[in-house]
Amino acid sequence: MPKISVLIPAYNAMNYLPETMKNVLSQTFTDFEVIVVNDGSLDETEQWISQIKDPRVRLINQENQGLAGARNTGIFHATGEYITFLDADDLWEPTKLEKQLHVLEENPEVALVYTWVAYIDETGKPTGRVFKNQAEGDVWQKLTEHNIVECGSVAMVRRSCFETVGLFDRNLGSYLEDWDMWLRMASCYAFKVVKEPLVYYRQCSSSASRNWEAMARSFEIVIEKAFFTAPSELQYLKNRSYGFAHLCLAWKALQSQAQDWQKAASFRAQAVAYYPWLCFSQEFVRLTIAITLMQWFGSDGYKRFLSYVYILRQRIVAIAR
Repeated sequence: MPKISVLIPAYNAMNYLPETMKNVLSQTFTDFEVIVVNDGSLDETEQWISQIKDPRVRLINQENQGLAGARNTGIFHATGEYITFLDADDLWEPTKLEKQLHVLEENPEVALVYTWVAYIDETGKPTGRVFKNQAEGDVWQKLTEHNIVECGSVAMVRRSCFETVGLFDRNLGSYLEDWDMWLRMASCYAFKVVKEPLVYYRQCSSSASRNWEAMARSFEIVIEKAFFTAPSELQYLKNRSYGFAHLCLAWKALQSQAQDWQKAASFRAQAVAYYPWLCFSQEFVRLTIAITLMQWFGSDGYKRFLSYVYILRQRIVAIAR
């Protein structure tokens, strides 16, 4: 049996899947299997994967069930001691599996290891944004504020832990199903972090994560689930969690195709109503600047401003390298 099972849900992902497959098969640690769950794709995913000669790669076809359903199918078929997930458009550093495995092998009490995350654009170029979460050990309280695992291509988990916490919630479809899972896992187990950006999270204009309307309902489901079983002494964190959720939704409204700054402002007001201390946070200030720019200069002006910011970030990253 392989040491690690890499699960790749794929739905009409041929624009990026070949690059992602080449990337994962180039890992420095090689004792793994790759399970590609073709989640009802209408493109050439099945035919393309079937042509791969590497014996570590397996293809499972199913009718479309969304990310949660595809990941559950992959977990069911996985044979590795450890499971890691990779979205079909994201990329890894070559040492990701090696470094996460080392942490899990050295810390038997830890259920999940995550890493830092660098954002890339649709063409694969770094945007300059790197998320460097530090939380380790008992991370449940921090997770109620923000998904420190950042994206679906980060976590490596002991397969046995799913027997305790269950599978991904299919009622959430493709929205926040991973955050819900990590909250359940954090209520039972310790986490660790590799403090390096080992995952490249691709930002696509058509990304499901930009659908704030669907995400709003998922936020409510996840938060209510998390605090339904939480002890009474932690219930005070619930309003804080809703506050951060509405801050996130405000960003999604700005990043959606409609670029609805009025809806973003409404979400921002709700965030402060739930958790007034948010108005002193750096994220609140950034959001306020973005809403103001959109209001004053419109969509085109806001896009131009962002393009300057991205260019500046990319130059800073290039200089740092």
